[in-house]
Amino acid sequence: MSLGMLIAFEGGEGTGKSTQAARLADRLGAVLTREPGGTAIGRRIRSLVLDPANDELTDRAEALLMAADRAQHVAELIRPALDAGRVVVSDRFAGSSLAYQSYGRGLPLDEVEQLSRWATDGVWPEVVVLLDVPEAVAEARLGADRDRMEGAGDGFHERVAAGFRALAAADPDRWVVVDGTGPVDEVAERVWNAVAERIGPA
Repeated sequence: MSLGMLIAFEGGEGTGKSTQAARLADRLGAVLTREPGGTAIGRRIRSLVLDPANDELTDRAEALLMAADRAQHVAELIRPALDAGRVVVSDRFAGSSLAYQSYGRGLPLDEVEQLSRWATDGVWPEVVVLLDVPEAVAEARLGADRDRMEGAGDGFHERVAAGFRALAAADPDRWVVVDGTGPVDEVAERVWNAVAERIGPA
């Protein structure tokens, strides 16, 4: 397996990304991180974006905050790790901005992608793992106590899920879609098999 690789996990709320990202990172001996909130500055941005009290936050402001988090994340953590030859596994990356802020919020896809690419300064995942679960399963996993994103209504999560599938279909060389239903160990094995096909033996 080549070194200096970024693997991103994507998916809607309640798909099990965080769990599976951690499992894969452990198996690969990789650096595990997340968006938003992979740095100290990012954690402050995360609290702003996810706080349900901030319901006045506009769609464009949300997109810019996510881009700011990503720019700091890449500069402070991801690029140095890649330059050192490490594998980095990120729980969310630019795909989430495209799915949430474009498909979910309705901002122009090309503008959100351009913003994300500018923020990452050329860093883009070699592999993107999309965990796909039925809406009812994701809903049941979330429970009642939800943050600002989890609690979004008016078909938001359906649009986001459709957006992720569209992104995966448009870039099959980079994206792999994995069934996220079933026991954690079974999903982890599906993820491993899908990723191993792309990156070669560990």
